[in-house]
Amino acid sequence: MGVAVVTGAGSGLGRTIARALLGAGWQVALAGRREELLAETAKAADGPETGWAAENALVVPADVTSPPSVGALFDAVRDRWGRLDLLVNNAGLFGPAAPADEIDLADWQQVVDTNLTGVFLCAQHAVRMMKAQDPRGGRIINNGSISAHTPRPNSIAYTATKHAVTGLTKSLSLDGRAFDIACGQIDIGNAETELTQRFSRGVLQANGSMAAEPVFDSRHVADAVLYMASLPLDTNVLFLTITATTMPYVGRG
Repeated sequence: MGVAVVTGAGSGLGRTIARALLGAGWQVALAGRREELLAETAKAADGPETGWAAENALVVPADVTSPPSVGALFDAVRDRWGRLDLLVNNAGLFGPAAPADEIDLADWQQVVDTNLTGVFLCAQHAVRMMKAQDPRGGRIINNGSISAHTPRPNSIAYTATKHAVTGLTKSLSLDGRAFDIACGQIDIGNAETELTQRFSRGVLQANGSMAAEPVFDSRHVADAVLYMASLPLDTNVLFLTITATTMPYVGRG
């Protein structure tokens, strides 16, 4: 085990992943924009039945689109624990659901700033820490989404950034080799969170129809992250795709 940073830890997949890491004995910095939600993620640490100690959770309000805020996040981790072994780049947003000609530039930029630049900024600070610490090295896991492979209708901003995250993952993996830094990506399809509750009511399909889509327990995503994070640094899961088995993804849907 070691020290981890999880972004977007205040809700959804980030909360599930952060709590799974805490339960497995990691010391975890919980990063996100809303301090009260981060505190809720950490609150379970107060009970002995949860299997982790409260002091292993560090709440750090942070905005991944702000360079000073990201810098302060990693400074807080360094001040508290002195090193970093794992970064889970989870923070992200869907952005506008519209065709390209109807998207406002500001909305496009917000998605790019969060899903791509935010991932880069966090990875940049993580790499700096991992290079300098002793023993050196660590692991970065990026949340890519199946949109890193195949788009949904009216998702151009989200899809473009998730394709870009794939390139970022490959470059980090390559450039990190010399410094014992492993980088992998988990691509998720229809994990059950607050954001996917609407899937049961119908989602726009490529043929123009609306159809309900299955979801799966987000705990399985956390288990996959735990597996990736448990590997020695000479072993890496470069890409892992986990989806609801019957979701309309492979083939013709």
